[in-house]
Formats: sequence, structure tokens, C-alpha cells
Amino acid sequence: MKVKRIKEPVVKNLEELKLTGFRVLCAGEEYALEIPKASKLLESRLSEIKNVKNKDIQFGAFIVDTNSEEEDGYLVAVEVEEFENTPEGMFTLTVPAQRYASANYEGPNIGIFNAYEELHSWAAEQGHKRLKDKWHVEKFKSWEDPNNLVVELLDTIE
Repeated sequence: MKVKRIKEPVVKNLEELKLTGFRVLCAGEEYALEIPKASKLLESRLSEIKNVKNKDIQFGAFIVDTNSEEEDGYLVAVEVEEFENTPEGMFTLTVPAQRYASANYEGPNIGIFNAYEELHSWAAEQGHKRLKDKWHVEKFKSWEDPNNLVVELLDTIE
């Protein structure tokens, strides 16, 4: 029997997201180690970020097929109402309103790749086309332990 890694796949429309945080840029196999480090750094510097909407939720954002160096990597961030005095070393990103295939995942960070495969299969079965050149989002409700994440995967679709 195949193990299901995702729960409750649905299609969602999300409004624009304004994110402030750290950009992680490294070799592909290093992201599983570097993203948790950036997450801890973000948590330790949260008080420096103005207009945070919810300090208990972190976001990840990335583009699968990037067109420029500025879009490369992975952004670990929090959502803000508006950008104001971005702290030194941090980046800002506005993710436009988009449509997503969405599913919840709970488990180790290394299992996210398999969870995405399930989500991609589900979306394709529903007739949705992935948009690899747009921002994809991960909404972390629990991120402290890389072996026990609680995250909503948001894969951009047409």
C-alpha cells in the first residue's frame, strides 16, 4: 500500500503576500540543512521586522524555473502588512495574488519532496497545469523541528 503524505488537497486562490525574511542560496542538496538555519535566524530577529501579521507562521517562497539570479534560491520569511525599514541582510518579496494546488503535510523536511510529487499528481489528475515560473509558497505552522514540520504546500497553477 502506498503511503499518503499529503492531506486534503484543494485548489485555492490567495491574495497578494508581502514577505520579509532571508534568502537561502546553496547547492540543491544543502537546502534541507540551510533552510532550518535561516528559519532560526529569522525567529531570533523577528523583533526587528515591522508590521508582522502573525509571528507564529513562517513562509517559504521559491520559483521552480527561475529566469534571473534575483529569483534564485529560497526565501524564509514572515508576512507583513507593509514594508517598512527592512532590517539589514533581509529581503522583501511581493507574491502576487495567485491560484494554487494546496495540501497539508506533516513530517520530516526530507519528506516534502515526495509530498510535492503527490500534490503534482493530484493537480494533474484534476486537469491543472503547474506554473513553474511563478512563486510557489510554503506556509509553516510548525518549523522548529525539521523532523516534524506542519506545513501547507501551495503549488502555483493556471
